[in-house]
Amino acid sequence: MSGDKLTALQWRILGVLAGIEPVWTLTGGAALAGVYLKHRTTKDLDLFWQGRDQLGNLPREVRDRLSTAGLEATVVQSGNTFFRLRVIAGNEVCLVDLVAEPVPPIAAPQRLTLRGVSITVDDPQEILVNKLCALLGRAEIRDLVDVRGLLAFGSDLKKALADAPRKDAGFSPLTLAWVLRDIRPKALGQLAGLSEEESKDLEDFKERLIQDVLEAEAPK
Repeated sequence: MSGDKLTALQWRILGVLAGIEPVWTLTGGAALAGVYLKHRTTKDLDLFWQGRDQLGNLPREVRDRLSTAGLEATVVQSGNTFFRLRVIAGNEVCLVDLVAEPVPPIAAPQRLTLRGVSITVDDPQEILVNKLCALLGRAEIRDLVDVRGLLAFGSDLKKALADAPRKDAGFSPLTLAWVLRDIRPKALGQLAGLSEEESKDLEDFKERLIQDVLEAEAPK
């Protein structure tokens, strides 16, 4: 797709794995970079098998397909619900995360044809919910950048805050606001490749987001 931020290797991997059954869903930063926002690069691909609590033989099938396509795939982390591969082609490297996601999606994913390949992609509202939950556990600059982009894209913050506990029982808007206060875009922005101006803009967005989250939680 014109203007997207996925690499040639990432698109190649998606094409190689597109025919796997049951169907996986592209989500996270790669879905935003390649389909919706096209706002930043990403080093990985997040492939979720929704409605499953185990990956079963799927990692083996993924590795077999990648190998048949001439791609080198080595295991970085393995488990019943999470499996990470490092895929290499020449000088390009991509991490591919395979995830069994038993919790049903809040917003139905979309079936799209991209670069001639039909794949399932998470809805932006679903990604926003997941990004808010992710901020509780890792508080990374990229998640804040993604939330800002999704809200500008038109995703609904109040609805996402209400839906998030369905994904993470420990989630609450007050807890999110508390975690957000500890993120320091101006201090960490340089490490994330942001300019001083971009870091300041993200800091300002963070402060506005905290207020919006607290207002959404306030009793009516």
